[in-house]
Amino acid sequence: MDSGVLAPVASRPLPAVEDVNVRSSSAFLSWLMRKQAGLVWLGIFSACVWMASLGLAPFALGRGVDAIADGHMDGVLWWAGVIVGLGLLTTAGSLLLHRCETIGKLEANFLVIRLVARHATRLGARLSDQTATGEVAAVGTADVSRIGSLPGAMARSAGSAVTILVVALVLLSTSVPLGLLVLVGAPALLIATGPLLSPLHRRVGQYRDLQGDLTVRANDIVAGLRVLRGIGGEEVFGRRYRSDSQRLRQAGVQVARLESVLPAAQVVLPGILVVAVVWIGGRLAVSGAITGGDLVAAFGYAAFLQIPMRIITSDLHLVIGANVAARRAVQLLALEPDPTAGARPVPLPEDLTLHDPTSGLTARHGRLTALVSRSPEDAAELAARLGRYTGGAVTLNGTPLETLPAEQVRRLILVVDDSQALFTGVLREEFGDLPDDELDEVLRAAHALDVLTALPDGLRTMITERGTSFSGGEQQRLRLARALAAKPAILVLVEPTSAVDANTEALVAEGIRRMRAGRTTVVVSTSPLLLDRADDVAYLDNGRVTATGTHAQLLATTPEYAETVMRDVK
Repeated sequence: MDSGVLAPVASRPLPAVEDVNVRSSSAFLSWLMRKQAGLVWLGIFSACVWMASLGLAPFALGRGVDAIADGHMDGVLWWAGVIVGLGLLTTAGSLLLHRCETIGKLEANFLVIRLVARHATRLGARLSDQTATGEVAAVGTADVSRIGSLPGAMARSAGSAVTILVVALVLLSTSVPLGLLVLVGAPALLIATGPLLSPLHRRVGQYRDLQGDLTVRANDIVAGLRVLRGIGGEEVFGRRYRSDSQRLRQAGVQVARLESVLPAAQVVLPGILVVAVVWIGGRLAVSGAITGGDLVAAFGYAAFLQIPMRIITSDLHLVIGANVAARRAVQLLALEPDPTAGARPVPLPEDLTLHDPTSGLTARHGRLTALVSRSPEDAAELAARLGRYTGGAVTLNGTPLETLPAEQVRRLILVVDDSQALFTGVLREEFGDLPDDELDEVLRAAHALDVLTALPDGLRTMITERGTSFSGGEQQRLRLARALAAKPAILVLVEPTSAVDANTEALVAEGIRRMRAGRTTVVVSTSPLLLDRADDVAYLDNGRVTATGTHAQLLATTPEYAETVMRDVK
C-alpha cells in the first residue's frame, strides 16, 4: 500500500492552479473530491464492505435460528461460519476505511494548505491589500480541518446509503411490507432533518465570519502591542476584543443549540423506524406470514439501521462545515495576482531614474533624495507608489512601473518601513550570502554592531517571531542593515532613524550615504541630520512636491519646509 491511492501525500505533485475550480464552494469541493477520486472510491468500497457485512449479520442470525428450530445441525454450523466470515469482513472493511479516512483528511488538508500558500506567494504584496492576514491564518488552520473531513464523510455516507438499500432489499425478499417500510421510511426520516440543516448552515457561516474577524483583530493587537502600550491604547483595543469575543461566543451558542438537536434526531428518528419494524414484524410473525427467525432478523435489522442513519445525519453536519470552510478558501484562492507576474523582464539601463507624475517627485540616478512631508500619510502613500505596492503612474526611465513584471520591480526597487519584521531564524540568514567583510561594513553603516555584541551567539543567535526580543531601535537598525545588504538599484527608506537617538542618527545618516554612493536612494524623513546629507530634498505638501533643493536652500527659501523640520526637532 505504498503506491497508488495510498501513496505518501507529500510525494504527489501539486495540481496546476489553472485547474483549480474556484467558481463556488461546491465546485471547489467537487474538484477536491475528483483529485482524490481513487481514494474516495476505495473509501466508499471499504465503507460498503464494513456496513454491508455488519448489516447482513441479522440475516445470517435469522437463518441460524430457523436452522436450530428445524433441528438442522449442518445449517447451524454453516450459518455460524457465515457470521464469523461477516465479522472478519467487518473488521477488514473498518480498518481499510479508517486508513482511507486518515489519508484522505491529511491529503485534503495538505493540498488546500499548499494551494493557499502558493497562491499567497503569487499574490505577494497584493495579498495584504485584498484580505487580512488573520483570514489567511484562519483558512490555513480551522478551515482546512473542516475541508479535510469531507472525504471520510462522503465514504461513510455512501456506504451507509448502500447498506440501507441492501437491508431493504433483503427485507423485501422476506416480507414486502417490512422491505417497503425500510425502503421508504429511512429516506423519509433523513429528509425530516432538512429543516435543521438550512439554519445550521447559515449560523455556521456567521460563526466562521466572526471567527475570522476576531482572528484579524487578535493579529493586529499582537503586531501593534508595543505601539498600543506606548500611546495608551491597549485598554481600548482590549475592550473591543472582548466585545468581539462575546459576539463570537453568542454565535457559537446559537450554533451549539442547533447542533445539540442533531444528536437527538440521530436517536429519535432511527428509533421510530426500529419501533415500526418491530411492531409490524411482530404482527406478521403472529399471523404466520414470517418465521421466528425472520422476526429475529427483522429486529436485528431495525437495531442495525440506527448506525447508518446516525452516520448519515452526523456526516451531513460535517458536509455543512466543509462547505462553509470551502467558501472562505475559495474567496482567498479567487483573489487575482499581479497581471505582470511571470512576464519577461524589460531591458533597462543601469542608470535608473524614478519619477512619480502624481506628486512630481523625481529620484535621479546615483543621488540621495530626501522627501519631507507635512503629512506622514502622504509620504507613506508616495513610498508605496514608488515600490508599486499601490497603483500609480510611476515611471522608471520613462517606462511605467505597471508594465514591468512584479519580479523585476521587486528586484530593482526595495521599500523599507517600520511595518516590516525580522524573520524568525538565525540572524545571519537575514543577510543572505553576503560575504563576512561586506556584512561587517553594512552593520557598521547601520550602526548595528553593538546589537551583535549584546547577543550571546552574535550572528548565530536565533531570532524570535518578528524579532520581538529586540528593542524598537535595534529592530530598525537591523532592518536597515538588511536593506543595505540587499544592494537594490533603488532603495526607498521610510523614517529609517525614527527610533534611535541623535548621535546614532548622525552615524546612520553618514552610513547610508556611504553605502549607497552611486545608487539611487530615497529617504522619507524630517530629521535635519539626514536631510543635511541628502543631495536633493523635495518638500511634499498636500501630495505634491512644491519645492526642491538642498536642505540649506529650503530652510532659507521655504518657510513651510522650515516649520515642518523645526517642528519635529522641537
